[in-house]
Amino acid sequence: MKDLKGAGQFFAHYLGKYWRKLSLVILLTIMSTYFQVKAPVFMGHAFEDLAKYLQLYLNPATRATASKADFNQAIINLVIFYILISVSMLISSLLISQVAGRSTGTMRIGLFRKVQRMQISYFDTHSDGDILARYTSDLDNIFNAMNQALFEVFNSVILFVGMLIMMFRQNVTMAWMTIATTPIAVLLAAIVIVKAEKYVNHQQDDVGKLNGYINEQITGQKVIITNGLQEDSIAGFVKHNDQVKKTTFKGQAWSGVLYPLMQGMSLLNTAIVIFFGSWYVLNNNINQAVGLGLVVIFVQYAQQYYQPISSLTSLYNMIQLAITGARRINEVREQPDEIAPTNGIAFNGIQEKITIQDVHFSYLPDKEILHGVSIEVDQGQMVALVGPTGSGKTTVMNLLNRFYDVDSGAILFDGVDIRQMDLNQLRDHVGIVLQDPQLFSGTIADNIKFGKPDATEAELFDAARQANIHDFIMSLPDQYQTQIDDDHSLFSAGQKQLMSIARTILTDPKLLILDEATSNVDTVTEAQIQAAMDNVIAGRTSFVIAHRLKTILNADKIVVLRDGQVIEEGNHHQLLAEKGFYSELYHNQMIFE
Repeated sequence: MKDLKGAGQFFAHYLGKYWRKLSLVILLTIMSTYFQVKAPVFMGHAFEDLAKYLQLYLNPATRATASKADFNQAIINLVIFYILISVSMLISSLLISQVAGRSTGTMRIGLFRKVQRMQISYFDTHSDGDILARYTSDLDNIFNAMNQALFEVFNSVILFVGMLIMMFRQNVTMAWMTIATTPIAVLLAAIVIVKAEKYVNHQQDDVGKLNGYINEQITGQKVIITNGLQEDSIAGFVKHNDQVKKTTFKGQAWSGVLYPLMQGMSLLNTAIVIFFGSWYVLNNNINQAVGLGLVVIFVQYAQQYYQPISSLTSLYNMIQLAITGARRINEVREQPDEIAPTNGIAFNGIQEKITIQDVHFSYLPDKEILHGVSIEVDQGQMVALVGPTGSGKTTVMNLLNRFYDVDSGAILFDGVDIRQMDLNQLRDHVGIVLQDPQLFSGTIADNIKFGKPDATEAELFDAARQANIHDFIMSLPDQYQTQIDDDHSLFSAGQKQLMSIARTILTDPKLLILDEATSNVDTVTEAQIQAAMDNVIAGRTSFVIAHRLKTILNADKIVVLRDGQVIEEGNHHQLLAEKGFYSELYHNQMIFE
């Protein structure tokens, strides 16, 4: 019921702007329904008029008065109504297809925009495949339901109501006889629907998990091949696929039961109407011709009575998938956006210092990562964060860029809490070079200019030169117009990192964050990257995470973290003289290098 309510609000939100077209669809549906429920009356009249004609024609005394005019007129009316039914349904179908296409397009754009506004924590807790499934299978299910089921739902509901009205206008006793089996059908349908809803929801959730696993395995394919884990990867896929197969079978099986069940009820209902209708006519002294017409009319109604119910049940699986899709997309829509002050303080760079003041932070409740961390950095200083894995280095970086907000304490730029700053300006002045560089489909120029699309060619070349990648790019056949993408490029990890550094240099950040930028390359490439990093660091306030301590020997300040706390602080020589944890780390590394 909660899913149904949420789906109703979801579709109302996206379909509201098309109310004129949907109103026209409803009007055309009412018209086609009227034609559809009136047609059996003409059919009954045709049989009645034909019986009267035969009665007169077969009697020599009245043969001269026999006329087929009423019969012909009934057939003409029947044909006209069938044509009108087809035309109105065709126009309605075209309008629904247009509304479905445009509204799902709006959904897709809205979903993508929402993703761009969401907090980083969502992406840290959801797999790429599960997020992608909401754009693909969930939206496809919604489109299919809107394109195929929306008109059928309108038509079936209005047809059902119209048929009830026409039946009771024709004959109350026969009408009650026709709908007598309805409670049984409703009870059976309710039981099946409850079961189907449960398994269809499980089905879509399991499909999202399967997509997440596939995405993970494809992304890590080289690691899998290198370690000979192909069979293990296949085994994991089979496990997830078997789960999807089980829930899909149960969902489809329960959903598939509805249509044949309703068809069976329709056949049973027709037999009941024929039997009791004939008994009713014969035992109530009704004229044979009139009685024949009445039975024919209600046999038509009996066959059509379960048609809207059958249509709805046959579409149930599609509708349930759409409701599930709406639920999953609503889950994204309901996620909180990044918290940004409405009138944030302007930020134009660090003038004096950055202060990390008694910061406590936890990703999960009751599991604190940082325990009162305090660091002070003067403008233009390079600060290195070192420490074992899990000590909180990357967490500090995430807080500096407001990917997350502190639980308590504060991060101050020139005495101003970054939570009070204009978020866009803050991000514009903070540059990040990650451990794993991210390239996007397009040209080399597009990738370097990603953060500053309006950069001039001179600015582009200058950034590439500072990053020590310009000469390599110029050696390529298409130079800066060389097409690349991150998953299928011939560039080495080091070359990708240099392009990433060039991208950062081009944006001219006032605060620079480098997260293990040299950890995945050989020593020769490391020297190139280190030279590029020196260029980008020069004159800027910077935070550097480094496991290779030799890359941060010239840092103005080295902050040693362990278990979420600052345990040592000073420059390289000061920390060595203290003979503490940093000194131990440094000497241990020097032994192995």
